[in-house]
Amino acid sequence: MYKDYRISIPFFEFGPKAYLYGERLLALVKEIDRLAHKYDMDVIVDPQTTDLRLIAENTSERIHVFAQHMDGITPGPGMGTILPEAVKAAGAVGVILNHAEKKLTIDEIAKIIRRADMIGLATMVCADTEEEIRAVARLAPNIIVAEPSRLIGTGIAVGREYAEACMRIVAEINPDILVFPSAGISSGRDCENIIRAGSVAAGSSSAICKAADPVALAEEMMSAVRRTWDEIHKKTVNR
Repeated sequence: MYKDYRISIPFFEFGPKAYLYGERLLALVKEIDRLAHKYDMDVIVDPQTTDLRLIAENTSERIHVFAQHMDGITPGPGMGTILPEAVKAAGAVGVILNHAEKKLTIDEIAKIIRRADMIGLATMVCADTEEEIRAVARLAPNIIVAEPSRLIGTGIAVGREYAEACMRIVAEINPDILVFPSAGISSGRDCENIIRAGSVAAGSSSAICKAADPVALAEEMMSAVRRTWDEIHKKTVNR
Protein backbone atom coordinates (compact mmCIF):
# COMPACT_ATOMS: atom_id res chain seq x y z
CA MET A 1 0.00 0.00 0.00
CA TYR A 2 1.33 3.41 -0.96
CA LYS A 3 1.00 5.11 2.42
CA ASP A 4 1.16 8.71 1.17
CA TYR A 5 -1.93 8.45 -1.02
CA ARG A 6 -4.88 10.47 0.22
CA ILE A 7 -8.41 10.64 -1.13
CA SER A 8 -11.43 12.15 0.60
CA ILE A 9 -14.44 9.97 1.25
CA PRO A 10 -16.98 9.51 -0.10
CA PHE A 11 -15.48 9.52 -3.57
CA PHE A 12 -16.65 8.67 -7.07
CA GLU A 13 -14.95 6.70 -9.85
CA PHE A 14 -15.50 7.21 -13.55
CA GLY A 15 -14.01 4.64 -15.90
CA PRO A 16 -14.34 5.54 -19.59
CA LYS A 17 -12.72 2.24 -20.66
CA ALA A 18 -12.40 2.49 -24.45
CA TYR A 19 -15.71 4.30 -24.99
CA LEU A 20 -14.24 7.81 -24.91
CA TYR A 21 -10.81 9.29 -25.54
CA GLY A 22 -9.05 12.50 -26.47
CA GLU A 23 -10.86 15.82 -26.54
CA ARG A 24 -14.34 14.30 -26.15
CA LEU A 25 -13.23 12.61 -22.95
CA LEU A 26 -11.53 15.74 -21.69
CA ALA A 27 -14.70 17.79 -22.23
CA LEU A 28 -16.69 15.32 -20.12
CA VAL A 29 -14.05 15.08 -17.40
CA LYS A 30 -13.92 18.87 -17.12
CA GLU A 31 -17.63 18.80 -16.37
CA ILE A 32 -17.09 16.04 -13.82
CA ASP A 33 -14.33 18.19 -12.30
CA ARG A 34 -16.85 21.01 -11.95
CA LEU A 35 -19.26 18.61 -10.24
CA ALA A 36 -16.48 17.40 -7.96
CA HIS A 37 -16.14 20.94 -6.60
CA LYS A 38 -19.90 21.44 -6.46
CA TYR A 39 -20.38 18.33 -4.33
CA ASP A 40 -17.05 18.57 -2.46
CA MET A 41 -15.97 15.15 -3.69
CA ASP A 42 -12.80 13.60 -5.10
CA VAL A 43 -13.20 11.63 -8.33
CA ILE A 44 -10.96 8.88 -9.69
CA VAL A 45 -10.84 8.99 -13.49
CA ASP A 46 -9.06 6.21 -15.36
CA PRO A 47 -8.56 7.16 -19.03
CA GLN A 48 -6.76 5.40 -21.82
CA THR A 49 -3.00 5.36 -21.26
CA THR A 50 -2.53 7.77 -24.16
CA ASP A 51 -4.81 10.29 -22.39
CA LEU A 52 -3.21 10.26 -18.93
CA ARG A 53 -1.24 13.46 -19.45
CA LEU A 54 -4.12 15.21 -21.24
CA ILE A 55 -6.48 14.63 -18.32
CA ALA A 56 -3.90 15.20 -15.57
CA GLU A 57 -2.73 18.54 -16.97
CA ASN A 58 -6.21 19.95 -17.59
CA THR A 59 -8.08 19.13 -14.39
CA SER A 60 -7.94 20.17 -10.75
CA GLU A 61 -6.67 18.34 -7.68
CA ARG A 62 -10.16 16.85 -7.16
CA ILE A 63 -9.57 14.59 -10.17
CA HIS A 64 -7.32 11.64 -9.32
CA VAL A 65 -5.98 10.24 -12.59
CA PHE A 66 -5.41 6.48 -12.56
CA ALA A 67 -4.04 4.34 -15.37
CA GLN A 68 -6.26 1.52 -16.59
CA HIS A 69 -3.35 -0.93 -16.28
CA MET A 70 0.42 -1.15 -16.04
CA ASP A 71 3.01 -3.89 -15.97
CA GLY A 72 5.39 -4.87 -13.21
CA ILE A 73 8.47 -4.10 -15.25
CA THR A 74 11.47 -1.87 -14.63
CA PRO A 75 13.07 0.52 -17.15
CA GLY A 76 14.72 -1.44 -19.95
CA PRO A 77 13.44 -3.99 -22.46
CA GLY A 78 9.67 -4.27 -22.60
CA MET A 79 8.27 -3.43 -26.02
CA GLY A 80 4.48 -3.11 -25.88
CA THR A 81 4.27 -2.98 -22.09
CA ILE A 82 3.30 -0.12 -19.78
CA LEU A 83 6.13 1.08 -17.56
CA PRO A 84 5.15 2.25 -14.03
CA GLU A 85 7.60 5.16 -14.14
CA ALA A 86 6.06 6.33 -17.42
CA VAL A 87 2.58 6.19 -15.90
CA LYS A 88 3.69 8.41 -13.02
CA ALA A 89 5.61 10.77 -15.31
CA ALA A 90 2.43 11.27 -17.37
CA GLY A 91 0.69 12.66 -14.27
CA ALA A 92 -1.18 9.65 -12.91
CA VAL A 93 -1.42 9.19 -9.15
CA GLY A 94 -2.54 5.56 -9.28
CA VAL A 95 -3.40 2.50 -11.33
CA ILE A 96 -6.29 0.07 -11.63
CA LEU A 97 -5.42 -3.61 -11.76
CA ASN A 98 -7.23 -6.89 -12.46
CA HIS A 99 -10.39 -5.52 -14.05
CA ALA A 100 -12.59 -8.28 -15.45
CA GLU A 101 -11.54 -7.14 -18.94
CA LYS A 102 -7.83 -7.30 -18.03
CA LYS A 103 -7.43 -10.19 -15.58
CA LEU A 104 -4.14 -10.88 -13.83
CA THR A 105 -2.83 -13.66 -11.64
CA ILE A 106 -2.33 -13.03 -7.94
CA ASP A 107 1.43 -13.19 -8.48
CA GLU A 108 1.21 -10.54 -11.20
CA ILE A 109 -0.92 -8.30 -9.00
CA ALA A 110 1.54 -8.65 -6.12
CA LYS A 111 4.47 -7.73 -8.37
CA ILE A 112 2.75 -4.65 -9.78
CA ILE A 113 1.64 -3.46 -6.32
CA ARG A 114 5.25 -3.70 -5.15
CA ARG A 115 6.40 -1.59 -8.12
CA ALA A 116 3.62 0.94 -7.52
CA ASP A 117 4.48 1.24 -3.83
CA MET A 118 8.13 1.69 -4.73
CA ILE A 119 7.61 4.62 -7.10
CA GLY A 120 4.63 6.24 -5.35
CA LEU A 121 1.46 5.20 -7.14
CA ALA A 122 -1.77 4.18 -5.43
CA THR A 123 -3.31 0.84 -6.42
CA MET A 124 -6.98 0.08 -6.92
CA VAL A 125 -7.52 -3.63 -7.50
CA CYS A 126 -10.70 -5.23 -8.80
CA ALA A 127 -11.83 -8.58 -7.42
CA ASP A 128 -14.80 -10.80 -8.13
CA THR A 129 -15.40 -13.72 -5.78
CA GLU A 130 -15.02 -13.72 -2.00
CA GLU A 131 -11.97 -15.97 -2.41
CA GLU A 132 -10.33 -13.52 -4.81
CA ILE A 133 -11.18 -10.59 -2.55
CA ARG A 134 -9.42 -12.31 0.37
CA ALA A 135 -6.35 -12.99 -1.76
CA VAL A 136 -6.19 -9.41 -3.02
CA ALA A 137 -6.73 -7.92 0.44
CA ARG A 138 -3.66 -9.77 1.69
CA LEU A 139 -1.60 -7.85 -0.90
CA ALA A 140 -2.58 -4.51 0.70
CA PRO A 141 -3.64 -2.31 -2.22
CA ASN A 142 -5.00 1.13 -1.38
CA ILE A 143 -8.47 0.36 -2.72
CA ILE A 144 -10.40 -2.78 -3.61
CA VAL A 145 -13.29 -2.66 -6.07
CA ALA A 146 -15.48 -5.66 -5.33
CA GLU A 147 -17.46 -6.38 -8.47
CA PRO A 148 -19.11 -9.54 -9.74
CA SER A 149 -17.92 -9.81 -13.35
CA ARG A 150 -21.28 -11.17 -14.47
CA LEU A 151 -22.90 -7.78 -13.70
CA ILE A 152 -20.39 -5.50 -15.40
CA GLY A 153 -22.09 -3.44 -18.10
CA THR A 154 -25.49 -5.05 -17.50
CA GLY A 155 -27.22 -2.20 -15.69
CA ILE A 156 -28.09 -4.68 -12.91
CA ALA A 157 -26.50 -3.28 -9.77
CA VAL A 158 -24.58 -5.32 -7.25
CA GLY A 159 -26.71 -6.52 -4.33
CA ARG A 160 -26.47 -5.51 -0.68
CA GLU A 161 -25.69 -9.00 0.62
CA TYR A 162 -22.66 -9.33 -1.65
CA ALA A 163 -21.55 -5.77 -0.86
CA GLU A 164 -21.68 -6.24 2.90
CA ALA A 165 -19.89 -9.61 2.73
CA CYS A 166 -17.05 -8.15 0.66
CA MET A 167 -16.57 -5.17 2.94
CA ARG A 168 -16.53 -7.43 5.99
CA ILE A 169 -13.87 -9.68 4.42
CA VAL A 170 -11.57 -6.76 3.64
CA ALA A 171 -12.04 -5.13 7.05
CA GLU A 172 -11.06 -8.36 8.80
CA ILE A 173 -7.83 -8.67 6.79
CA ASN A 174 -6.73 -5.03 6.52
CA PRO A 175 -9.00 -2.21 7.74
CA ASP A 176 -6.75 0.39 6.08
CA ILE A 177 -7.92 -0.71 2.63
CA LEU A 178 -10.75 1.35 1.18
CA VAL A 179 -13.34 -0.92 -0.41
CA PHE A 180 -16.31 -0.20 -2.60
CA PRO A 181 -18.59 -2.73 -4.25
CA SER A 182 -19.42 -1.92 -7.84
CA ALA A 183 -20.67 -3.34 -11.19
CA GLY A 184 -23.91 -2.52 -12.95
CA ILE A 185 -24.24 0.95 -11.38
CA SER A 186 -26.48 2.91 -13.71
CA SER A 187 -28.45 5.45 -11.66
CA GLY A 188 -28.40 7.70 -8.65
CA ARG A 189 -30.56 5.18 -6.82
CA ASP A 190 -27.92 2.49 -7.37
CA CYS A 191 -25.30 4.84 -5.90
CA GLU A 192 -27.53 5.59 -2.93
CA ASN A 193 -28.05 1.88 -2.27
CA ILE A 194 -24.35 1.07 -2.35
CA ILE A 195 -23.51 3.90 0.06
CA ARG A 196 -26.28 2.73 2.41
CA ALA A 197 -24.71 -0.73 2.33
CA GLY A 198 -21.55 0.79 3.82
CA SER A 199 -19.42 1.62 0.79
CA VAL A 200 -17.08 4.63 0.79
CA ALA A 201 -17.64 5.26 -2.91
CA ALA A 202 -19.61 4.49 -6.04
CA GLY A 203 -18.52 4.29 -9.64
CA SER A 204 -19.74 3.93 -13.19
CA SER A 205 -18.34 3.31 -16.65
CA SER A 206 -20.60 2.35 -19.54
CA ALA A 207 -23.75 3.92 -18.05
CA ILE A 208 -22.24 7.40 -18.13
CA CYS A 209 -20.40 6.93 -21.43
CA LYS A 210 -23.50 5.67 -23.23
CA ALA A 211 -26.03 8.02 -21.62
CA ALA A 212 -27.95 10.49 -23.76
CA ASP A 213 -26.69 13.18 -21.37
CA PRO A 214 -23.51 11.91 -19.65
CA VAL A 215 -23.07 15.06 -17.55
CA ALA A 216 -26.61 14.87 -16.21
CA LEU A 217 -26.19 11.22 -15.25
CA ALA A 218 -22.82 11.90 -13.62
CA GLU A 219 -24.43 14.65 -11.56
CA GLU A 220 -27.34 12.39 -10.61
CA MET A 221 -24.89 9.78 -9.35
CA MET A 222 -22.46 12.12 -7.60
CA SER A 223 -25.21 14.08 -5.88
CA ALA A 224 -26.73 10.80 -4.67
CA VAL A 225 -23.40 9.73 -3.18
CA ARG A 226 -22.93 13.08 -1.43
CA ARG A 227 -26.52 13.33 -0.16
CA THR A 228 -26.68 9.76 1.11
CA TRP A 229 -23.27 9.87 2.77
CA ASP A 230 -24.11 13.14 4.55
CA GLU A 231 -27.48 11.82 5.67
CA ILE A 232 -25.99 8.64 7.14
CA HIS A 233 -23.08 10.34 8.86
CA LYS A 234 -25.14 13.22 10.19
CA LYS A 235 -27.39 10.64 11.88
CA THR A 236 -24.33 8.89 13.28
CA VAL A 237 -22.94 12.12 14.72
CA ASN A 238 -26.32 13.11 16.19
CA ARG A 239 -26.51 9.84 18.08
